[in-house]
Amino acid sequence: MFKFIPAIDRYILRLVLVPMIGVFVLAASLFTLDKMLRLFDFVATEGGPVGVVFKMLASLVPEYASLAIPLGLLLGILLAFRKLATSSELDVLRAVGLGYGRLLRMPYIITALMVGLNVALVFYVQPMSRYYYEQLEYELRSGALGASIKVGEFTTLADRTALRIEESRNEGRQLIGIFARVANSKGQVLSISAREGNFLATSDNPDTIILRLTDGTIVQDMGTQGGRNSTPRVLSFTRHDLPIDLPAMEKFRQRGDAEREYILPELLRIGWSPEGTETQRDASQASFNFRMVEVVMMLLLPLLAISLAIPPKRSTSALGVFLSIVMVVAYHKVNEYGQDFATLGRADPVLALWGPFAIFAALIMWMYYRVAYVPGGQAIGALESGSAKIAKKIRKLFRRKRRRFEPVIDDDGDLQPEAAQ
Repeated sequence: MFKFIPAIDRYILRLVLVPMIGVFVLAASLFTLDKMLRLFDFVATEGGPVGVVFKMLASLVPEYASLAIPLGLLLGILLAFRKLATSSELDVLRAVGLGYGRLLRMPYIITALMVGLNVALVFYVQPMSRYYYEQLEYELRSGALGASIKVGEFTTLADRTALRIEESRNEGRQLIGIFARVANSKGQVLSISAREGNFLATSDNPDTIILRLTDGTIVQDMGTQGGRNSTPRVLSFTRHDLPIDLPAMEKFRQRGDAEREYILPELLRIGWSPEGTETQRDASQASFNFRMVEVVMMLLLPLLAISLAIPPKRSTSALGVFLSIVMVVAYHKVNEYGQDFATLGRADPVLALWGPFAIFAALIMWMYYRVAYVPGGQAIGALESGSAKIAKKIRKLFRRKRRRFEPVIDDDGDLQPEAAQ
């Protein structure tokens, strides 16, 4: 299948893909695990089913992927060329006439594919998935995903219904020791106690669930009738179905409450429409430009990777790897701040987002020029030499402390009480 691809390109492809996929999976996993802990706590607090956590995490995958793809692409190319440089293979390739432009052919093919994927994510998939996440959160808060009752506490299921249980079994499907209090607008109150019960879904009305109670008592307080209090009625039952209304899903808002929920055609239509308000235009233009600079910057990542991948001769310094992560994360944060300012109307969206892009792009081009066209040039040579000096001093300090506390043994093999100086 890949016979038509030159051997050097296949070799670079293999060197890039392995770390790129590894970094992508690691970054996406870290994002997901961090959010998973928060979602489990949120779902437990709201009393929803555990399965909704994984649905909410799945809806966040496109958002995390749009962040992990550039990072994985950068580190994949960087680690591949760092391996070529530290093993002297890069010197051999340069010696036979292969310049950096030729060596970057396969990385740029990969970059083009990743840019296309990221465009689909940030402009189409991510807005839809974000709206789905917000919808799940609404359903969870409203109770429309089903009820999960906390043992030993009063739980409000509807505006006029309170429920308390003593024990829960079978993952909440069987409730033991139930007390319920139901009131209506006329002041009538039902106090219900039952030995056990369980929730049932209704096929004819999805906005209502049934709490089926077994072996209990109902105390019906009719309230004040005719200016006097009526005597409560007491009823015993073997089985009683208590309907509980859920919030109707039609109350959930339409997509587009936030600009990040708009897809590309909607951003263009709202951002440059004379019919919209100035606030809507500013927010839509800021969101559009933010997504664009994040995607376009990926085209410069191979040049940044080359600039930071090659350490000084006879050095295996990994400073470039650390610095690349810092630069990409810092640039992303600058873009987020620029988007916030532009959304509030405090700055022009083009200036707030494309200004930092121009500065960062100029820095990357200068770094690449130093590495590719200046003999012996280093983009971060000063940082490399400075970090080498600091590391040397730290090693010397620890070596001195270790020698100071080394035991001294005399000719007879006895341990001397004083340490060697």
